[in-house]
Amino acid sequence: MFRPGDVVVTNFPGAGVTKRRPGVVVSTSLYHAARPDVIVGAVTTNLAQATAPTDYYLQDWAAAGLRKPSAFRTYLITFEQHDARLVEHLSERDWQGVQACLVKAIAASGDIP
Repeated sequence: MFRPGDVVVTNFPGAGVTKRRPGVVVSTSLYHAARPDVIVGAVTTNLAQATAPTDYYLQDWAAAGLRKPSAFRTYLITFEQHDARLVEHLSERDWQGVQACLVKAIAASGDIP
């Protein structure tokens, strides 16, 4: 079962083609216990395009198993859990940065377990 902050690789649909790429799990253990899917936010190496207030440059990208400098983008997709492969886990500071982006992007309140 995935944990929030896990870096995974899965097939992301794009504008013209589906591409295998990394993402960050943003759904909780409670969500995973009740559903077969996982909510994942996109990770991109196109840093020039990651300029929205809900994008976050990953500081510890290499420790997270990523090959190049990368950014989290609050572009959320759901996938069946079995369609994603675990790579690594974000550092605490990167996970906090991702959570800050999610708070800005999603109309929800309360603590994230």
